[in-house]
Amino acid sequence: MTEAPRPRRLLCFGFGYSARALARLLGGTWDILGTSRDGEAGTCRRFDRAHPLAAADLAGVTHILASIPPDDCGDPVIAAHAADIAGLPNLVWLGYLSTTGVYGNRDGGTVDEAAELRPSGRRGERRVAAEQAWLKLWRERGVPVHVFRLAGIYGPGRSALDALRAGTARRFDRPGQVFSRIHVDDLAAILSASLARPRPGAVYNVCDDEPAAPADVVAHAASLLGIAPPPLEPFDPAALSPLARSFWSDSKRVSNTLVKRELGIALRYPDFRAGLAAILAAGG
Repeated sequence: MTEAPRPRRLLCFGFGYSARALARLLGGTWDILGTSRDGEAGTCRRFDRAHPLAAADLAGVTHILASIPPDDCGDPVIAAHAADIAGLPNLVWLGYLSTTGVYGNRDGGTVDEAAELRPSGRRGERRVAAEQAWLKLWRERGVPVHVFRLAGIYGPGRSALDALRAGTARRFDRPGQVFSRIHVDDLAAILSASLARPRPGAVYNVCDDEPAAPADVVAHAASLLGIAPPPLEPFDPAALSPLARSFWSDSKRVSNTLVKRELGIALRYPDFRAGLAAILAAGG
């Protein structure tokens, strides 16, 4: 008699844009539970530092996706549930969503996963500390941790097309500034590929093939909509919010060679032009 397949239960700490894309890709063959700060009836459990999950929510978990950003006190998931996660008997994969901000500014140079971590500001420093805390759980407790350093995520509802329609798109005149990005569906495909081929301790860059200047992305989106792009503005860091200043302080090209070679990924949207065209064609 053939043994019944073991149930797969995915717990998503932070059931946001990226986690929902993965849930859609996995479909109904997985038991998926997410968390949010307020808890959504029937969909999410409430989770934050003051509201840890109940033991029943962790029971039987085989896979974990952690996408909640660290705060000044560290990673909230580790703070609340490190011992619980290390004690899960059937856990075979844990993915931590970090950011390419851990590399800091490279003045347009290229980085891969072996590059030194040189975050430019406090947000990047917190990410480095969170990565180290998760990888420590792998080294010392055998937790099957995988770290994914994400470039800027875009997709339906979160793209230059949406910013143009909302009137919030801006174009700064800053020659040489480039960023990497990733379509949310390609991110989900990469996570799914890692689920199928776990390698605990792995660190992956997650980005498309073509780093580009944000002004060029907005201009192309405007051409797709048949409208004039916003005019180029002089770049003035003092006029930006702290979050925007931290975003604009870095310029680098991120290599995605490892994720392609090891996970066999063929990006559906290898550059922003393909991604934006698909969003527009789908009515986004």
